[in-house]
Order: sequence, then C-alpha cells, then structure tokens
Amino acid sequence: MRRARPAIVALVAAALLAGCTVTSDEEPDRTSLPTAEPSGVDLDIGPRHNLVDASPGTPTVVDGDDWSLPEWTRPAPNSGYFSEEEDADELVAVRSVDVSWRQIQPTADGGLDRESRGEAQGLSFDGLDAQLQQRGDFWMRVFASGEDWAPEWVAADCGVASVGPDYDGQRHLPIWDECVWGHLLDTYRELFVDGGLADNPRLRFVYVPGAFTWAEYDYEMIQAAADAGTLDERTYLTWYRHAWTDLVELFGDNAHKLVFTGEDYPFGPFGDAQNLLAKEAVEAGMGIRTGITELFNFHLSEAPAYGSHIQPDGHMTVDESLPIHSGRFVVGTENECYTDCGYMTDDPYYAVVMSNLKALQLRVNWMYVVPGPSYMAEYPEHWDWLRLSIGQKADTSADAWAALRDAEDRYWAGDDPPPPFDDPAAWPARPWVRNLERWLVQVDEPGSVAHRTDVDAHVHVFEEDNGTAYEGLSTSVADGDTGFVFEVDERFAAASAGRDVVKVTFLDRGTGSFSLETDAGATAAVDRTDSGAWRTATIALPEGALAAGTRLRVALAEGADDLVVRFVRVVHTTR
Repeated sequence: MRRARPAIVALVAAALLAGCTVTSDEEPDRTSLPTAEPSGVDLDIGPRHNLVDASPGTPTVVDGDDWSLPEWTRPAPNSGYFSEEEDADELVAVRSVDVSWRQIQPTADGGLDRESRGEAQGLSFDGLDAQLQQRGDFWMRVFASGEDWAPEWVAADCGVASVGPDYDGQRHLPIWDECVWGHLLDTYRELFVDGGLADNPRLRFVYVPGAFTWAEYDYEMIQAAADAGTLDERTYLTWYRHAWTDLVELFGDNAHKLVFTGEDYPFGPFGDAQNLLAKEAVEAGMGIRTGITELFNFHLSEAPAYGSHIQPDGHMTVDESLPIHSGRFVVGTENECYTDCGYMTDDPYYAVVMSNLKALQLRVNWMYVVPGPSYMAEYPEHWDWLRLSIGQKADTSADAWAALRDAEDRYWAGDDPPPPFDDPAAWPARPWVRNLERWLVQVDEPGSVAHRTDVDAHVHVFEEDNGTAYEGLSTSVADGDTGFVFEVDERFAAASAGRDVVKVTFLDRGTGSFSLETDAGATAAVDRTDSGAWRTATIALPEGALAAGTRLRVALAEGADDLVVRFVRVVHTTR
C-alpha cells in the first residue's frame, strides 16, 4: 500500500529521530551490548484510570466513551508501543536502530563498518555501535534497496540498474535479482548472526527485507519494473518463494524477530498470482506488519496473513489457531498518520479510535506510534486501554467487545469477490462489512435483527478508498426487533471470576429503558433521558452469569423507543 509521508522529515528535524542521531564520545564496548542499561520506561503497570464500575442494582452512566479497565490488568507478554525514540510519558519503551546498507558495508571485502554515520530517506543515522550503546530495547531497519542506500559496489558487481522513481523520487535496486539478494543476505548474516544481534535480547524485531520507500515493502517498485519490462512474473515468484525461507533459516531460533513489511493482497502487476504472497511470508515462519490501519475500512477485512476472513453475513472472523497468533511472533501495525503523512481529518478522535479497533480486530500485539501525531496525550484513556489490550488472548484479556457498524470495504467493490467466495452471491451485502469484533459477536436472530442507521455516518475519512461507515446499529420496534443478541467467546467466558460488567455505549435519544438478559437472569434497567448525546452505561451482570451461559441480550423495555448502540464491552472486574 502506498503510504505518503511528507511530514515525517519535518518531524525528524524537530526531534523525532533523536534516538538515531545521538553521538557518543566514548569507544563502544561491544561486550556490554547485551547487558546495556535498561530502558527508563516502567511497563509493568496497570491502568492509569480507575474502572467505572456498577453495583448489581444500579447501573452507572457516563457521557461519551468509557475505556476504563480493572486494576488487575497488565500488559500482555511480547506486546507494546514502539517508535523512533522511547517516551516514558506514553510508555513507549522500544526505540529504533536504523542503518543504511551503504553505511555498514561500504566495500565488498571490508567487513562491517560499525562507526561511520549514514543516511537514507532524508534521515541521518549515527554509527551502528553508537546507536546500540544507548539504553533500552530496540527494533531495527536496514535501509537496503535505495540507489543511495545500497553500496555502490553491489550494483556494479551484479550488473543491475535501478528501478523507479518511487513516490519520494528515489530509485531502488532490484532486490529480487539473485546477485543483489545474495549480497544482502551476506550482510544480514554478518550483522545479525556473526555479530550476535539476532541473539541479543534487547533486539525485539527487525523489519525485512529493507525495501522499498521507508524500508516498507510496497509494490510500487515491482509494478515499475514490470512496466519497464525488466521483471516478469516467473522471475519474481521464483525469487519470492525462497527469499523468506532464506531469512528464516539465517535467523534460526530467532526467526520470530523477523517482520515482513508487505501488505496482504499486494497491489502489484501479477494479478491472482500474488493474492496470497503475504500469507506465504508468514507461513515461512516470520511475523508481519501492516502500515495502513489508519484506513480502517479498506483492504484489511479479508487478510489471510492475519487469519482474518469475511463471512457470508459480512462479519469478520480471525483464526487464532494460526502460528502467527501464538504470541511468539510480531503482528504489527503503525497508527500515526491522522493529521500527518499527507492525511487530514477534522475528527481525529474518531479516526484514532477506529484505526485502533481495526488493529485489535487483526489481533495486533505491537504498534508503531509517534506520540504527537498519534494524539496520545489528547486521548489518554483510549491509548491506555489499547496498551493493555494489544497482544492479549481470549483467556487473558480483561474485556471482550464489539463495535456495531456497517462499513464499506471498497477494495472488494469491483466485480471480483475475495478468493474464499467463488460465488459472488455468497456475500450478498458485498462490499459492506458488519462490525469490528474481538471475542464478542453480535448475532442477528428473530426479534433481534440489528439495523443500519445514519445517526453517525462518516464518508471518505482520509481518502475515498476508506468508503462510507455507519457507526452504531439500531433496533426496529416497528419490525419486531427489540434488542441485540451477543455471543461471548467461550474461552473469555471461562476466564471469568464471577463478577463481570457490561458497558453499552448508546445514543441517548428517545425514551424508555433497556436492560440485559442472561441465562442467570436479567439486570437492572438503564433509563434514557433524551439528551441526544452518546453515553456509556455500565451494568453489573448477575453473579456467575458467564458460567451460566455465553448469550447476552440488550433488551428494550415494553413501549420503549428504538435504541442505537455503538459499542459493547464485557469486562472481568476481578481475576
């Protein structure tokens, strides 16, 4: 996916890449690298905001959204925020170490240059050892493919010409050329294996393969090479199908630190032959990252590399039995482009929330942030909830949730449905996708069919590709639909200690109350005041309700007006 970033360089100039530009006056002691000073960020902390709770007989209603979590919640293993530099205030503890290929291997036979500075993508990098000597954990990029990033001797030795330009005006070496790829693998071996970095516990992960713009594996250059007649499908696929196993074999027991940066369903020149290439990279034994969950409606509904699949009813399911979701690998995304990187919105809160919900629907465990452009200080309750949510499993999470909506995935708006649907009629509402859900699924059944509503419509947020979304679903008393039914994941339900609450974010419009029906009985009712505002009600479930059954129903009282619900969370208050 093409990702414009014109504002990043300005941010870097201001301070964004401080972690990559600090110089050292002392000779690095390489033997100290594995035990260098730890990060100054304490991550083993619970929620920074108190749980909004409720007593069995009295629901608690607050204005707006409610992201609160119980005190017992802690971050999941192998999860967190990463960025260019650490930020103690926002609990970002994993900083970047960036080098260019030319910087660390300027000559063919001189070994690694660990001292010289380098540059790529308009950025300047300190020497490798100077960066490694800084405190704390880190992630890495090797900017490899750019004509100005790669060693001059590589193009000469391999007899290749660059392709491009990309959207930043740069040209790139064809890394699918077996000679170029062989030299890059040799550099990776010397840097990560012979140099011990792959074994270093401070190295959390590495973006690979180091191409193209921003070292993100976009398909723009592959398309350019095909258009120029220098790359054909057979050559590309032959290289592709050994490239990732090359890296996995090279890293051995540390292969889980490799993160493939290509998008699912790549935007390239070879049609159906490339549909499942991202899935192939994951199946080779590495993690994956998407760079575009800011476009939360587009393209990533059917995402086989993440195990996400659209069902005939428009809901998405995620196959959590896949190795990628074992907790060992990185499932990453980057959510920092809201009023930056060429994007603009007049409702950043909505954009931040929906992109983060999309990330969680994909079961992301690592997220790239830039505290300012990510609006972390502006929306602290939401980002704190996200910090404690990413990487959790159904049996470890404090909550399960469903965001009720109908959204248009314009990637599937053409003539061809996703590959699972051989019959276009098998997904009758295509390209409309129902809800974002994690361990709580809204179910249509007689008397509880959810209806689209236009009370909170959003059109073309960021760009036309993001389509139209109708946030919230409604009852329809006139049609006999007087509630919403939800199924709770059995693994999440089994982890309940007995005392749970449900948080229902609803539009406080009209009159009449609603309550929850469970197999253990009904809850106290929530009265509406017709304020016209979005509000969140916290409702205590009967003791042991999730042990009695996994079915919940939001039910209107007799004679009540229709109810619009936007978000439902089931929360384990104790563990």
